Amino acid sequence: MRIKPFKGIRPPKELVEKVNSRPYDVLSSEEARKEAEGNPMSLYHIIKPEINFNDGTDEHDAKVYPKAAEQFRLFREKGWLKQDAEELYYVYAQTIFDDPKHPDFAKGKTQHGLVVAAWVEDYMEGRIKKHELTRRDKEEDRMKHVRVNNANMEPVFFAYKHRDDLNAIIAKVTAEAPEYQFIAEIDGFGHRFWVIRDRKMIDRITEIFSEIPAMYIADGHHRSAAAALVGNEKKNQNPKHTGNEEYNYFLAVCFPDDELNIIDYNRVVKDLNGLSEEEFLKALSTNFIVEKKGAEIYKPNKLHNFSLYLGGEWYSLTAKAGTYNDNDPIGVLDVTVSSNLILDEILGIKDLRSDKRIDFVGGIRGLGELKRRVDSGEMKMALALYPVTMQQIIDIADSGNIMPPKTTWFEPKLRSGLVVHELV
Repeated sequence: MRIKPFKGIRPPKELVEKVNSRPYDVLSSEEARKEAEGNPMSLYHIIKPEINFNDGTDEHDAKVYPKAAEQFRLFREKGWLKQDAEELYYVYAQTIFDDPKHPDFAKGKTQHGLVVAAWVEDYMEGRIKKHELTRRDKEEDRMKHVRVNNANMEPVFFAYKHRDDLNAIIAKVTAEAPEYQFIAEIDGFGHRFWVIRDRKMIDRITEIFSEIPAMYIADGHHRSAAAALVGNEKKNQNPKHTGNEEYNYFLAVCFPDDELNIIDYNRVVKDLNGLSEEEFLKALSTNFIVEKKGAEIYKPNKLHNFSLYLGGEWYSLTAKAGTYNDNDPIGVLDVTVSSNLILDEILGIKDLRSDKRIDFVGGIRGLGELKRRVDSGEMKMALALYPVTMQQIIDIADSGNIMPPKTTWFEPKLRSGLVVHELV
């Protein structure tokens, strides 16, 4: 992999909690407007620029994109974002606390990412590997945003197969006091950020990455595609292109695969496709061992075990032998098993991307959210899945396959606004 250090644009230490935000794609315009209320320094003014206009302004309105660039200029003029004088790497650590009511960075589960400028050609030539399909309209939206700001305002989330030599460097960096340290009120996770200034260490990181054959997009497929496509676009538009221009790179945070936290991504369905509850449970018994668990929430405990909530009761569903293929990177996935044998075969849901009868709930909300949506009458049944593993994602990406929709949910999400990468 080819990476490089870069002159990050980032907030002064005393302003980081004012500037940083959630990623643009995890909240609505209304939610962003509410979170940014009374705070002109919130990055939402750049990454969700529609909030600078009246309520109801479409996020894709033509006037919205120039407003993002105007806000970016304002942030720099006001000193809310300042550029480092030299090319640097950074370490970004996220902590899930063992006890959220008494957060302790020393006791939580932490994942450590290296913040780098990743090479566009590695994406274009498939060494930065994806496991999800992207939609052209979403790519174009983010491409417009990158173009107008001439910058990657938000990082993408990569994984690499862990290496002891990189772990040792990160451990040395993080033994020092961080540049930033805060607990985000909205998600309750701890976030820390270090600046790597040692030139020998920077050179060694670059060298080690050159030995890594591939990286994997964990989260941010549309941002990855948009950033790489704009970089490639700039290359093709520049008759004096040398390959050393900053637009040949885009902003990424790279985590070792063994530190990442993937949680379940669950389903709720509005009806039983004309079946009674008894008929539905009988249909399930063809391919699953069905066990009633009662009113207490039941969580899937292993691969090929599912949790069903229906009619005020929880059920365990265990796929019978022969209904899955553990030797196939797609066939082994519980999302494949449930999509084929429950959603399609029994409920008639053929396209997870477009069918309005189904919705998806990230496991961060807990299985209680599934129960709530069914008990409210909004949905008829809920299905909880055992989370995929990072190795399953790697196997699928390496084989050139694409995961079914709504399979992975990484948590914590990267905070935006800790550092920006400019394309000049």
